Amino acid sequence: MPESLDVIVLAAGQGTRMRSAVPKVLHEIAGRSLLERVLDVAAELGADRVHVVYGHGGEAVRAAAHRPGVGWVKQAEQLGTGHAVAQALPELGEGTVLVLYGDVPLITPATCRRLLNEVGSDTVALLTATLADASGYGRIVRDGSGAVTSIVEDNDATDDQRTIQEVNTGILAAQAEPLKRWVRALGTDNAQGEYYLTDVIRLAVNEGKAVRTAQPEEVTETLGVNDREQLAYLERCFQRRQVRALMANGVTIRDPERLDIRGEVTAESDVTIDVNVVLEGKVHLAGGVRIGPNNLVRDSTVGACSEILANCVIEEATVGPDCRVGPFSRLRPGAQLGESVHIGNYVEVKKSSIGDGSKVNHLTYVGDSDVGRAVNIGAGTITCNYDGVSKHRTVIEDEAFIGSGVELVAPVRIGRGATIGAGSTIGKDAPPDGLTLERARQKTISGWRRPVKGSR
Repeated sequence: MPESLDVIVLAAGQGTRMRSAVPKVLHEIAGRSLLERVLDVAAELGADRVHVVYGHGGEAVRAAAHRPGVGWVKQAEQLGTGHAVAQALPELGEGTVLVLYGDVPLITPATCRRLLNEVGSDTVALLTATLADASGYGRIVRDGSGAVTSIVEDNDATDDQRTIQEVNTGILAAQAEPLKRWVRALGTDNAQGEYYLTDVIRLAVNEGKAVRTAQPEEVTETLGVNDREQLAYLERCFQRRQVRALMANGVTIRDPERLDIRGEVTAESDVTIDVNVVLEGKVHLAGGVRIGPNNLVRDSTVGACSEILANCVIEEATVGPDCRVGPFSRLRPGAQLGESVHIGNYVEVKKSSIGDGSKVNHLTYVGDSDVGRAVNIGAGTITCNYDGVSKHRTVIEDEAFIGSGVELVAPVRIGRGATIGAGSTIGKDAPPDGLTLERARQKTISGWRRPVKGSR
C-alpha cells in the first residue's frame, strides 16, 4: 500500500435511466446507498483524503453521504470522466491516487489493494475485466508482447478491436504528479466529444510508462448501475456474496436466493436460516440458532440454540439462550428475554425484561415491565402502561401466575408466587403467594330479548 493515498470518487452522473427524483448514487444496495458503499471501501483502504466529485443531486448527495474527512468537489458541467477527475486535481496530495465510481458499489478493498500494489514511479495501474460479451465497453489494446498500449472506447473501436474481450473498468491508480499532467493534457477528439479518463493510458504509454493491470475476483465488482434492472441484479449479487460468507462459517441457509442481509450480520456455526428472512442492522446469531421462514430481525442478538418460529418481527431486542419465540410474535425495542423463555403466537413485548423460564404464550401485550423467573402469563393479558401522558412500569416477581384475560394497570407490582385470577383488572399491588382477583358479580336478566334488525 502507498504511504499516501487520495481516492477520487466520481459521483456526478444524472442517471436518467433510473427515472427517479433520487440522485442515482443515492439508490441503495442492501440498505446503504451506492455512494456510501464506495466510501466504505475508501475508508477501509485507509485513504488519507477522499474527494467526491458530485453534480446532479447537488446538496442532497452531500447531505445523504456526509462523513468526516470527505471533501466535496462540484462538477457543474458533465463533460466526461476526465473532466470530472480534473475538478479534483487541486485537492490532491503528492502520493498515489485511486479513481473509483459512485455507481460501482461492489468493488472490494482487496481488489483495490491489488491494483494499488501495481503503482510505481514508472507505472500506472488499471483494473480490467474479461467479459464474454464486451459490447459497450472500452477495449484493452495490447502489443505483441502483451503490453497495454491504449484503451479504445466502443464507439471509436474498429471491428477487429471489438472482438477483444478484455475491457476497461474505469478504475485506475497512478502517482499524483504524472496523473495531474496527463489529465490536463486530455482532449475531446472522440465520438462523444468528451474528456475521456481512459486517454490517460495512451499518454502514459507515450511517456514510456508501463501499464500494469489487475483483475477482480468477480466481474460483478466492476459493474455499474444505470437503471433499475441493474440495481436489482447487483442487489442479488451482493446478497449472494454475503450468503457465501455465512455458509463458509457453518451456517445452513435453506435457499440462498431468499435471504436478505441489510447490515452487519455475524452468525456462529450450526445456525439455520429458513426462507424469506430479512436481517437488518447489527445482528448476532449464536450457535445453533434456528430462524424460521418470513422473519425480520433488526439490530438484535439471539442466544445459543434459540428458535424464532415463522412470521416474527424482532427489533432492537435481546433473546437469551434456549428461547422459543413465535409464531406471529413481535419483540419491540428494549425487549430482553432471559434463558429458556417462551414467547408465543400474537404476543408483543416492548421495553421489558422477561426472566429465565417464564412463558408468555398467547395473545398478550407486555410493555414497560420487569417479569421475573418462572412466571406464567395467561392468554389475553395486557399491561396497561400508558395513562395518556406518561409510561408506567409493571413488576411481576418470580413464580407469579397471571390468569387469562387480565389487565395489569401500571404502576403495579405482583408479588412473588402470587396468582391473579382470570378476567381481573388489577390496579393495586398484589401480595406474594396469595390469590388476587377482581370481578363484578355475575347476574342474569330474565326475559331479556336481543334487539332485532328492522324492529321498532
